[in-house]
Amino acid sequence: MKSSRLVLGLVPVCLLVAFAGLRQSAPGNAAEAYPPVTDDRLRNAASDDGWLMFMRAYTGEGHAPFSQINTSNVAELREVFTHDVSIPHGYEAPPIVNGRTMIVTTPMDHVYALDAVTGRKLWEYDYNVPRVQLRTICCDVVNRGVALYGTNAYIATLDNHVVALDARTGAVQWDKQIYPLPGHGYAMTLAPLAVEGKIIVGESGGEFGIRGFIVALDAATGAEKWRRYTIPGPGEANFGTYPGNMYEHGGGGAWVTGTYDVETRTLLWGVGNPAPWLAKLRPGRNLYSDSVIALDIDTGRVKWYFQQTPNDSWDYDATNSPVLADVTIAGRKRKVFYQAARNGWFYVVDRTNGAFISMTPFTKVTSVTGYDRARRIGLTNDSLRPAAGQTKFTCPAFFGGDNWYPYSFDPQTGYAYVPTMHTCMKISGIKPVKLQPGLTWLDETFLNEPVPGNKYWGELQAIDVASGRKIWGMKTVMPWNGGTISTDGGLVFSGTPDQKFYAFDARTGKVLWVHRMSSGIIGVPSTYRVDGKQYVAIQTGWGGNTPLSGGPSMTPLFRHIPLGGRLYVFALPDAAGGR
Repeated sequence: MKSSRLVLGLVPVCLLVAFAGLRQSAPGNAAEAYPPVTDDRLRNAASDDGWLMFMRAYTGEGHAPFSQINTSNVAELREVFTHDVSIPHGYEAPPIVNGRTMIVTTPMDHVYALDAVTGRKLWEYDYNVPRVQLRTICCDVVNRGVALYGTNAYIATLDNHVVALDARTGAVQWDKQIYPLPGHGYAMTLAPLAVEGKIIVGESGGEFGIRGFIVALDAATGAEKWRRYTIPGPGEANFGTYPGNMYEHGGGGAWVTGTYDVETRTLLWGVGNPAPWLAKLRPGRNLYSDSVIALDIDTGRVKWYFQQTPNDSWDYDATNSPVLADVTIAGRKRKVFYQAARNGWFYVVDRTNGAFISMTPFTKVTSVTGYDRARRIGLTNDSLRPAAGQTKFTCPAFFGGDNWYPYSFDPQTGYAYVPTMHTCMKISGIKPVKLQPGLTWLDETFLNEPVPGNKYWGELQAIDVASGRKIWGMKTVMPWNGGTISTDGGLVFSGTPDQKFYAFDARTGKVLWVHRMSSGIIGVPSTYRVDGKQYVAIQTGWGGNTPLSGGPSMTPLFRHIPLGGRLYVFALPDAAGGR
């Protein structure tokens, strides 16, 4: 999700003024019946008729046990309704559904609610992002969705507030600021996670020399319950893996929603790159950068960590949501998390203690070479770390094998469905500069390149989690920037920048249905049921980091993609699917 470029110039002044003037609008009639989202419903969200959180359930598996839409009839899918939003940036959030209420977030922290069956607008809310903050937001002014708890919906804002809205009306219940200085590089673009009366959010901004952290807020009041810095300070375990006081600006953004192991009451959260990028300035492991950390839900205490790339110089964040799964490996049932990581490796790790199980490359990899089980440390090719004045060629590029784009897990097949980018880069060290709040702090430059001999930038892959073996793949000239979901109907849904929304056979990868959209897709689908009828929803709207940082080898592909957002909702005709 990284770029040394800033996005203020992409936001027309007239657009900012127009949206600053918007206010929440009450529904024309009394709010629809809204079933409260309880702890029990969240624990069992995988089987709920709605789509209650970012990747459906605490496991992050993005899989729905619905089969009304299936391999035999998916070709009959039709549009039920659409909803347009004109903001010309990237739309990354899944539509969140509870009962008949659908709540959707867009770029610039705009929120709206619709009747999930008819598309009738119930309410809308627009957060006024300060102009100064827009100078220091990496990788587009996106938002990845709301969390639901009780009768509230919670949004994390670009300027580091968490706002609780009444999910029935859009009225503000509370507003909590978690970092006080806009324009200093701290920002939030993730969907919050609601767990046991707490709202969990993480900060991003590793390119600006932040010190990342994860915060738990009281869902009822917004009061802070705990705060865990991702770069340990004096007196904390694993302090001293940065030289001197560099931990104070060591990066480690936590900018993608984590997952939650209900059985052990443990949060699993991915941590981003260290700062600055130039690794020669900060010798050491640089914990907990490029790691998955396990946190006690009550206190935020770090139980264990799994670091993929020590002393990273390539922007290989470990921030993708760690997906929890139970799989049989070598005849033994294992409780694991897996992650298709930025560094190009597909990791499988014991989620009870962070012990390494396996790693398999899913794209071209050169800089990260393996893992030392005895020392519990990732292995790297040190010759590919540039010093000031040096240029190195490495794979993958800073985009990673997968960036933030979520990958679902189908327990029927045992496969993960991974949106993949096939990239390399020339990365150069430059003369170090002093950290200045609000300015990027990289001390490196980069230029994306295709993988030698490969004309494809993207691919959707099915990977067997137990073995790491690729089962099938569909390659595309454009990068694959859309998240995936799967269903009991034997289907996988995902979209691409060239305005196509696909349904695949989950076992074979055969394309069963494709729909032409109004813009490119970089977001996450969702699926839900109301009165027994299944729907599939997706936002389209091109943007995000790929067009900002693709460089001259990639960005010409995007010249003719229309901008602006549109929500699509699909279902089978009544005769095909029933109501």
